[in-house]
Amino acid sequence: MTSKLLQIINSVEWLLADGATGTNLFDMGLMSGDAPELWNENYPEKIVKLYKNAVDAGSDIFLTNSFGSNALRLKLHGSGNKAFKLSRISAEIAREVADSHNKLVFVAGSVGPTGEIMQPIGNLSHELAVEVFHEQAQGLKEGGADLLWLETISAPEEFKAAAEAFSHVQLPWVGAMSFDTAGRTMMGTSPAAMVDLISSIPNKPIAFGANCGTGASDLLRTVQDFAKCSPKSILIAKGNAGIPKYIDGQIHYDGTPELMAKYAIMARNSGAKIIGGCCGTKTEHLVSMRSALESEVLGAIPSLEQVELEIGPFSSQIRNETKKHTSRRRARRV
Repeated sequence: MTSKLLQIINSVEWLLADGATGTNLFDMGLMSGDAPELWNENYPEKIVKLYKNAVDAGSDIFLTNSFGSNALRLKLHGSGNKAFKLSRISAEIAREVADSHNKLVFVAGSVGPTGEIMQPIGNLSHELAVEVFHEQAQGLKEGGADLLWLETISAPEEFKAAAEAFSHVQLPWVGAMSFDTAGRTMMGTSPAAMVDLISSIPNKPIAFGANCGTGASDLLRTVQDFAKCSPKSILIAKGNAGIPKYIDGQIHYDGTPELMAKYAIMARNSGAKIIGGCCGTKTEHLVSMRSALESEVLGAIPSLEQVELEIGPFSSQIRNETKKHTSRRRARRV
């Protein structure tokens, strides 16, 4: 399956990833503050529905419900000793869903941040982070994941620790950071710095990019920065469905299916090959995104003015830090 995955990624113009996990589970009854990963064991039928909805909507790749199934995050819920088990179950359920469909679908084992701050700023050592990530990744592999999907990372030190842990599991992996602070991650990493980071680690991801963050406009700008810095790389875009708003005690996202369809086209035209949605992205968004990607041919890279006009305003202005990367953009069909 690993060779098939690489073959598919290298032979297609785009692949559709899935949408939100938390948003959709909240719609099924998950309460704020609860650990979604415990539902793998307690409500497996709802996780089946989560996965099946994504595949039925057209996702070629869908993520397991294991974002926080590492020992450090689960410890907060009194379940730190269940990290391996919950990770494995999340992938087992996903494997059954993927294999039950009449099209090729890939299971991506979701791995989120540990929830701790790494040394030297915080207390989490590199060695412990590697151990925590390795346990989670091994559970996902044994459950049947085709690849590992590192996401919403802010610290380069944590990205490095995950990469080292994944090298012991021997699965392909992809990595996404969240650029939510004036075009940087919370810990100050810029898109150009992420490209440099990936160049420096031995166990490189087969694809990288951005997820979550603020609005889809900001994420598209980040993808364009990646394409400037590393034009031959396989890039990921997994943006939120609009801007979050707090209404009646709950978080709502204002992105419509029509807006997410425009975002998907712009993400592809900006250089992304693996395109999905993050927070707020539901089944109806995915259906609209796939329809747009199938019906519109690859076009010119959208200007930032066009992105702002059609997707929405940027949350902040950022400095251009890509000028030291002199690689030319890839040619585009118009």
